Amino acid sequence: MTERMIEVRGLGKLFTLHNQGGVRLPVLHAVDFDAARGECVVLAGPSGTGKSTLLRCLYGNYLATEGSIRLRDPAGAGEAWVELSSAPEQRILQLRRDVVGYVSQFLRAIPRVSALDVVAEPALARGVPQEAARERAAALLARLNLPGRLWSLPPATFSGGEQQRVNIARGFIGGHPILLLDEPTASLDADNRAVVVELMRETLAEGRCLVGIFHDEAVRDAVATRLLPLRPATGETMVPAAAAAARPA
Repeated sequence: MTERMIEVRGLGKLFTLHNQGGVRLPVLHAVDFDAARGECVVLAGPSGTGKSTLLRCLYGNYLATEGSIRLRDPAGAGEAWVELSSAPEQRILQLRRDVVGYVSQFLRAIPRVSALDVVAEPALARGVPQEAARERAAALLARLNLPGRLWSLPPATFSGGEQQRVNIARGFIGGHPILLLDEPTASLDADNRAVVVELMRETLAEGRCLVGIFHDEAVRDAVATRLLPLRPATGETMVPAAAAAARPA
């Protein structure tokens, strides 16, 4: 049996809008799924069904309102499974360094740091020597067709497509067993989309686990091993928190 890397049970996420009278907005409800090595689970559904929210929950940016998210830490001491809802901050930071990577749609550019070093940083954090990390970064940037003249420059002034390629290279360089992908090809041309598809296929062949959002059907069909349909959260919606608290049980 293929080793599971993610277990999600009964996941719910509710946002409280404090600047709008405590209105509560449910986004995810009763989400259940597993994801294993060699799988690419694609989150499917129309806008507003919580696809990006689910990825952020898996990364530990959002705390689940209910349910459980467990990630397997292959190199972790003690328990191999980590429950995100109860994990201390330092444990979550360690998971991000060693276990779960994230490629968002947008690069958070670091001032005055070159594109090459932005890409190399996750590999350095995992103990790769500096020269080897920079060589890996250069190889990924070359493969993603980012001109060499840009590598020594901070990516803050790059175009959207150039920044996204830096972001993709940064996400793939770390070799994380789990990789979360939020529209990684949204700003790319056809040639670079094909490169990203190749990278994802190679990552799956290495036995890593992908969970992603792909609105480009061709990209989705090229990498998905299965779809996870998400639907709008049902039940109580847009309820002021004070009013809800006053209701009888």
